[in-house]
Amino acid sequence: MVSHTGRYGLRILGFLAGRPGEWVQGTQIAEATGIPANYLSKILNQLRKRGFVRSQKGWGGGFMLAEEASRRPILAVLDALEGPRPEGECLFGLARCDADNPCPLHGYWEKIQETYEAMLKAVTIGDLAGTPPALPRQAGRTLPPPKPVPSRGGRR
Repeated sequence: MVSHTGRYGLRILGFLAGRPGEWVQGTQIAEATGIPANYLSKILNQLRKRGFVRSQKGWGGGFMLAEEASRRPILAVLDALEGPRPEGECLFGLARCDADNPCPLHGYWEKIQETYEAMLKAVTIGDLAGTPPALPRQAGRTLPPPKPVPSRGGRR
């Protein structure tokens, strides 16, 4: 669902969000995040051009999360680094999978995609700082029933 570039971008921004107002050198970011230095440089450049990070050359310089970036949703980061994601991609790889022509998992997958998109819009870059918040425990819960699939005539 998220490319390496997108994952790395979120990792970089999470690292910088944990150091507000602090200039961090690229080598420190690479070491802390495990992102190869060449790849890191390219991603940081894209993030800088799109206003997520600030950069400063010279002694005492480096990279810093742009002040307003901490309030932006992570969806904005993924859109900037990856472009728009395809909507309604079928898990079975069918060219046409929708309410009129659903695959066996369509109802489940549609609900998962809605939840995933809502999370991308709700979580901000600032939320990536530090340790992730604990998710509420839902022991014993199962997936909700899928949305009803229209009948295809005599097939069962």
